[in-house]
Amino acid sequence: MYRIRGLQIATAATLALTMTGEGVTADQARGRSIAERWCSGCHVAAPGQLQGSDTVPTFAQIGKSDKFDEASLAAFLAAPPHSRMPNLSLTRSEIKDLVAYIKAKQP
Repeated sequence: MYRIRGLQIATAATLALTMTGEGVTADQARGRSIAERWCSGCHVAAPGQLQGSDTVPTFAQIGKSDKFDEASLAAFLAAPPHSRMPNLSLTRSEIKDLVAYIKAKQP
């Protein structure tokens, strides 16, 4: 009886996470699209992009930085702490995708 109940709870939790997007794997291609659309005006955010602002780090630098692991980068993108970076109002799924793209091997 307890074993069946535990299985039911685990199944319900998995289903709930999947439906809210929390259990979905990050999509680096979608993250790249978001970066090209919203971030490339300031950051060098994509392979082949030659120029961004000289006052902000490139995505390659951010991705390799010890300062930003996935969790801290996601928190930063959810609520940028300074006025230079706009609050893009990204969804949790979009943030997850963008973080995956930034943390992937950059050129």
